[in-house]
Amino acid sequence: MTKLLSVKNLKKIYYSENSEIEAIKDLTFDISPSEFISIVGPSGCGKSTLLNILTDMDSSTCGKIIHHIPNLKFGYMLQSDSMLPWKNIYDNVTLGLELQKKKTKENLDYVDHLLNLYGLEDFKTKYPEELSGGMRERVG
Repeated sequence: MTKLLSVKNLKKIYYSENSEIEAIKDLTFDISPSEFISIVGPSGCGKSTLLNILTDMDSSTCGKIIHHIPNLKFGYMLQSDSMLPWKNIYDNVTLGLELQKKKTKENLDYVDHLLNLYGLEDFKTKYPEELSGGMRERVG
């Protein structure tokens, strides 16, 4: 069966001045197309750490992540949104493009397309506090 992603012997250790915490220990799994994956466990077991590593927001201490499909990208929605309350919805949505210096016409057109697709086109100039929880999730 074709694989999208393989994780082999992944390990993540957080170091502090007096200790170390092993957040992930020897994790190995594969993800195949059309497969539904759930990450469950108690608080502090490494779920968010794993997602941060898969989305390149953090790095592993050791192990391998193999992308079997070129340019395969992962993302996830945080439990609470990370919108900046002083920026309107459009500015929040385009912040990543701005930080990466990728705020091109093509990318902004795609942002407009997505806002339309998710029924948010009329809320571009609103601020996060003016949206319902569901709308905030769609913005996220």
